[in-house]
Amino acid sequence: MFIRMLGQSFVRGRRRKALAVATIVISASLIAALMTISINVGDKMSRELKSYGANINLVPKSESIPLRIGGIDYNPLRGQSFLAESDLPAIKEIFWRNNIVGFAPFLKTPVRIDGRGKPVQLVGTWFDKEQPVANESDYRTGVRAINPFWHVEGQWPADEASGGVLLGAELAEASGTRIGERIAVRIGEGAGGRQAELKVVGLLRTGGAEDRAIVAPLAAVQRLTGLGGRVQAVSVSALTVPENALAKKARRNLDGLNTEEYDRWYCTAYVSTIAHQIEEAIPNSSARPIWQVAASEGAVMGKIQLLLLVVTIAAFIASALGISSLMSTTIMERSGEIGLMKALGAPDRAVYLLFLVEAAVVGLFGGLLGCVAGAGLAQLISLGIFRSTVPFAPVTLPVILVTSVAIALAGSILPSRHITRLLPAEVLHGRN
Repeated sequence: MFIRMLGQSFVRGRRRKALAVATIVISASLIAALMTISINVGDKMSRELKSYGANINLVPKSESIPLRIGGIDYNPLRGQSFLAESDLPAIKEIFWRNNIVGFAPFLKTPVRIDGRGKPVQLVGTWFDKEQPVANESDYRTGVRAINPFWHVEGQWPADEASGGVLLGAELAEASGTRIGERIAVRIGEGAGGRQAELKVVGLLRTGGAEDRAIVAPLAAVQRLTGLGGRVQAVSVSALTVPENALAKKARRNLDGLNTEEYDRWYCTAYVSTIAHQIEEAIPNSSARPIWQVAASEGAVMGKIQLLLLVVTIAAFIASALGISSLMSTTIMERSGEIGLMKALGAPDRAVYLLFLVEAAVVGLFGGLLGCVAGAGLAQLISLGIFRSTVPFAPVTLPVILVTSVAIALAGSILPSRHITRLLPAEVLHGRN
């Protein structure tokens, strides 16, 4: 009998039920889209923020141990120790290797153009170097991967020693050098100095010190300096998650973590975790997060997550109010039916249950449709913002169904309480 009454209520009140379902679909689709975006926004935003440069700097361990004399940091080994270029592929062999977007080594030395004038910085690096690593035989990395904001007019140099160089835009303007011309650079003085002729294949604009430098293939600078196979520093760009209390505790005192905390920290993609694992992989190295970049990522991610939460709560409340209004009208229209059921002996809780089950069915059906619509809406949002699609997380379906039913019930509970105040005699005589 209960099932028959439930079915008849949907047949007789199909227009109002359709309107209630539409209300649920709108909110469920919005919540499903925001949830899908929220699940994937970490990686998406992290990749977007990688356009601002690397977030980990790797240097020889001796570089990070300064002596403090008279209030001044002094390190007699600065610039005298190096990392082995052959060790760098190990960066892609750590636990979080799939989070490494790219890395680029650097070797810098002051040179004079045409042997005169003020010294300028000659920077050796990888531009777009093929670097076979485990499980990725075609992996390529370099400054083009970690510094997408670098703007080059002309061509990018090849990574061979004779691949040409990039000339900083400010330096090119000051020296009157154009693309295609050759410049002679000299390192050192007297008979012990070395000289090389470099072809300018492009002009570089970064808004930083590189605008006043010469950027050349690493192999060319190694040959000029006689430091074959060695680099001074490595910039690493990694996808990370914002720091929380555990990450901050580890940063203050890693040895203070207990076994459970250490395992949880080690298996989470914090910037400090990835830096620690890189240190473990590269001998005699010190990996330090660039905290300004990491903090910016965390702040942006936190604000985006908060915004998504606020919009979700607003959608929940708005839909619940809409359902409440529809339910109040439905109860008033069906007051005669309610009075008759109570006159025939139906207790208040049975009538109350009937309306709540109707609301739950409406919520369930609306949630299913809303989940499908939300999946499509999430793709449109992601394509518009990130220019790529997002995968639909299976966990979204049960969460949206439960949320949709909760919206329907939340909007029905208060109006349904009016049932207990309906007196059969008054209702049947038309005085409700």
